[in-house]
Amino acid sequence: MPSTVRALRGATTVDHDSPGEITERVQELLSAVLERNGLRLDDVISAIFTATPDLVSIFPATAARGIGFGAVPLLCASEIPVTGSKARCVRVLLHVDTARPASELRHVYLHDARDLRDDLP
Repeated sequence: MPSTVRALRGATTVDHDSPGEITERVQELLSAVLERNGLRLDDVISAIFTATPDLVSIFPATAARGIGFGAVPLLCASEIPVTGSKARCVRVLLHVDTARPASELRHVYLHDARDLRDDLP
């Protein structure tokens, strides 16, 4: 089956705005997305991260580079500060090259971000 570009979503939260905790949680999230979808780092085309306005101590992309994403185009942006939205949250949109159909891909939501998408398996 030929491969195609697919998009995968994920999110996680941190308890405190610290470089160490953000790094740990972002790396955990990216590792889980790759593992649950049977992907290798070479399958990742690009990544877009957003962080809520209460996270300012480190760029999520910096954390990603720490586990090998240095050659992957990475972009960080600020999440829209919607009233009542999840606090201390990092989201990611990964573009990947895969032969798997979209219906078989698994988006990953960790920690307090799990309730953002309770409709996903």
